[in-house]
Amino acid sequence: MESTHRARLRWTPSEEDRRAHTIELGEQVLSASSAPHYRGDPAKADPEEMLIGALSSCHMLWFVALARAKRLSLVSYEDDAGGILDGRRFTGAILRPRAEFDDGTDAETIRELHHQAHERCFISNSVNFPVEIEPQGLD
Repeated sequence: MESTHRARLRWTPSEEDRRAHTIELGEQVLSASSAPHYRGDPAKADPEEMLIGALSSCHMLWFVALARAKRLSLVSYEDDAGGILDGRRFTGAILRPRAEFDDGTDAETIRELHHQAHERCFISNSVNFPVEIEPQGLD
């Protein structure tokens, strides 16, 4: 099914941050800048972080949906995601999700849920660099 997604960006430079802008996503307004090593404000989100955040969020949403479809009792989910930028483009990303269940879900089922989530994630299916999934806490 085709759908359209929007974001509204407004450049709002200040003397302290000439790269400052806001991005409206739904009813939320996100303060953003460039990455600190490009002289941006480290307290604000930057496009590179947002891309990695989108990968992580998309994977998590599919994982949760798949776990619920199997009636598994997922109680928490965290991810420590990262991406490698070679100065010109992303060359890879790694998601390190940690999911906890209170029903004794085995490691192989969790790995399979991550595999299925990765296969379905719209964002990871759209980028031109590898996205690795390294589930945490399974051993």
